[in-house]
Amino acid sequence: MTQSSSDIDVAVGVILREGTCYVTKRSETQHQGGKWEFPGGKLEGDETPFNALVRELREEVGISILDGEAQFVITFEYPEKTVHLHVFWVHLFNGEPESKEGLEGRWVALSELPSLTFPEANQPIIDSLLELTK
Repeated sequence: MTQSSSDIDVAVGVILREGTCYVTKRSETQHQGGKWEFPGGKLEGDETPFNALVRELREEVGISILDGEAQFVITFEYPEKTVHLHVFWVHLFNGEPESKEGLEGRWVALSELPSLTFPEANQPIIDSLLELTK
């Protein structure tokens, strides 16, 4: 698939621990600002999704990934851009996640996810996580 300049590849880390996951709140000035998200960020240059994940989780929440399990890629078209979310489950890591960018971050029970407001593109991730609780 050929990507246009409005196509963005994003590595997404779903940090999991004992029936919970770590989420952060997007800055009000960002696209989809004020909504909760799973930490991660845009791929830079020729980065692989996993390398971007390692870099972004270190920068954003201060953890070092020991293992990230690729799950799926979500392509979602917003009116202003198309995002390709490369989703990883992260079970093993060093450090304790905390927002390094001054944004709110917290652990939430997987069953709580539907009560939080996420960007629409994140719904397949939430659906997959809710399947884990069954």
